[in-house]
Amino acid sequence: MDRLNMRNRPLQIGILGAANIARNFIAGVAPSKMLTVAAVASRDPAKAEAFARETGVPRFHGSYEALLADREIDAVYIPLPNSLHAEWAIRAAESGKPILCEKPLAVTGKEGRRMFAAARANNVPLVEAYPYLAQVQTAKLRKMIATGAIGKVKLIRSSFGITSVDPANIRLSPSLGGGALLDAGSYAMSLIRIVAGERPARVQATASFAANGVDLTTIANIAFPSGLLAQLSCSFETGYHRHALIGGDGGVIETNFLNHPPASGPAILQVKRGIAFGAAFEPLDVPDGNGFLREAESFAASLSNGPVQWTGASEAESLDILDSLDAIRASAQTGAWVELSE
Repeated sequence: MDRLNMRNRPLQIGILGAANIARNFIAGVAPSKMLTVAAVASRDPAKAEAFARETGVPRFHGSYEALLADREIDAVYIPLPNSLHAEWAIRAAESGKPILCEKPLAVTGKEGRRMFAAARANNVPLVEAYPYLAQVQTAKLRKMIATGAIGKVKLIRSSFGITSVDPANIRLSPSLGGGALLDAGSYAMSLIRIVAGERPARVQATASFAANGVDLTTIANIAFPSGLLAQLSCSFETGYHRHALIGGDGGVIETNFLNHPPASGPAILQVKRGIAFGAAFEPLDVPDGNGFLREAESFAASLSNGPVQWTGASEAESLDILDSLDAIRASAQTGAWVELSE
């Protein structure tokens, strides 16, 4: 599509859904001069109206179809349950709307490919929302890896855990794409893929499952063509933790790759240069900031000035993440290694 002309007005974003994450997104992007949330949609008109009034959104629609038909909406943000991402991203693409879709992009790699195919067919951008990727913390991490600050990366450990045991929570619904792997695990896998810079070759996993079949804790070993090895862990059964360790042959990096510091805690990015036993970690100064705001402004900039402005996952990275999650899920059923196709 032609780049959007945002010189005269902010990008007008419509939101499909009225869940808590949509409320947090609206609050996060409120200070922006580059974009504004212009409308929200729910399949319940009364809910849409109440949500719009509560959050200060000027317009509401009683169906997702109505929002996609709204000619004043430039682009859409999709924070729907995981199982609905593919359907509504495709329908948004068919309506000519650029799409910022919450992670995980889809439930499976097959769905993700259908989404990108629809976006290409309708000449609209589609990107996956990982707020931490828009943070300065992550930009500095990428630069250190690219410039060899710790030498050649040999090992990555990435872990994300929370407590989520309420059976009414959509995170635990098998029909809505629930489970620790698709939720917290998608974050851990995205960090691994972005640091590795390549598609995994094979994975091996084990998991504990709820009675309804969704995974509550999953641990995976991941092998890459270059010889790099990684470990992923994610859980709905632990206290909150979010941590990654990246080991190279010339040093170590640690980070908590947060979405929204300081609201979620202080951003941590520290590097140990060299391989000496007593070498100390050097903490790096990274500014705080709301990840929704940084991510949404990156999205807006990419629509007006080209995709080079997008700081998040590329199409290849998003698909590799989904394929890796597919393979981990398959391996967790048997414990056997699962190969990823090229």
